[in-house]
Amino acid sequence: MTQVQLSPDNQVLTLTTPSDTFRYHGVWLRHNALDADTRDPGNGQRLITLADLPDTCALSKAEVTDDTVTVTFAEDKKTVTFPVAWLLSNAYDRQQDTTLGHLPEHAETWGEALNEDVPTGHYPDLTSNPDAKRGWLAAIRRYGFAKVTGLPTESGALFKVVNLFGYVRETNYGRHFEVRTEVNPTNLAFTGLGLQAHTDNPYRDPVPTLQVLSCLENSAEGGDNMVVDGFAAAQKLREINPEGFALLHSHSARFEYAGEAGVRLTSRRPVIGLSPEGTLQNIRFNARSAAAPVDVPFDKMPAYYAALRQLSDIIDDPASEVRFKLAPGEAFIVDNTRVLHARKGYSGAGKRWLQGCYADKDGLLSTLAALEATA
Repeated sequence: MTQVQLSPDNQVLTLTTPSDTFRYHGVWLRHNALDADTRDPGNGQRLITLADLPDTCALSKAEVTDDTVTVTFAEDKKTVTFPVAWLLSNAYDRQQDTTLGHLPEHAETWGEALNEDVPTGHYPDLTSNPDAKRGWLAAIRRYGFAKVTGLPTESGALFKVVNLFGYVRETNYGRHFEVRTEVNPTNLAFTGLGLQAHTDNPYRDPVPTLQVLSCLENSAEGGDNMVVDGFAAAQKLREINPEGFALLHSHSARFEYAGEAGVRLTSRRPVIGLSPEGTLQNIRFNARSAAAPVDVPFDKMPAYYAALRQLSDIIDDPASEVRFKLAPGEAFIVDNTRVLHARKGYSGAGKRWLQGCYADKDGLLSTLAALEATA
């Protein structure tokens, strides 16, 4: 049986269910009230500011009826109702993981074992079956990457992937870019050289949070694509060198790109980004775009470089990678804040033509949340 009780000073509501007990401050309840005076009934946006709150948010009454909790505030006698389910889903009086480098919600780390079960969506299914689309988007949220098969083998087909959830993010490289050998390349991606696993555009702030690469031709020898879980690499570094892990998240690295006329992009951000609560938020790792670090104290610079080298070795370890060779009509998408991607070198024989573009995962996560809400 669900019960509620007020604290002796009437500042806190305690909600007790058969399995848990949670506390809520009066000021939190007032600010997050769900009534039409506080939130717009149509779009859910808050109609009040903090200045509109009464000086005291003490409670004078609280009761449970069926699946709702009704509270009355002492100062102005305002009464508001909360669904019990809403209070439970928004509970903040709970044990929280404060370990530095813990995973965000829904994320799962991986390594070479995922080669046996690469998350994949078939494009015709993704466009016609909401369950297939929801599962594919959830896999990207879980692992940070996924493949797509069944795309039309035509220029611009990668936009169809982005259209499943959001919008293309245009950069100085254009709305999309061609990934094939060029005579005078503006970027090493446009050569046949192998590329170490990296996140793209670390010199931007903010970085594009998603990247899509689709295949139009791939008859060249080599050129396999690889992906590496940056969160798994960071956690492994934390295990073997916690002091080095701390250096990489507490000091900024520098990144820069000036490979085109009129373009000079720079950023200063840590290689390992954490939230204030210690949650892994992002990885920025790109040997080609790394500039000289200047924000690490003199006496810590050798240890900083040692940690950076350790992280690089973890990323280069074959045990960390999932590897595949795209066929025409296939694509893959990566969370560019988490998953590093790489390419094996390829020869001049045959052809290799991929197209790439950027997008942002706020649209992907929004589309997934909307699908999950209606499932």
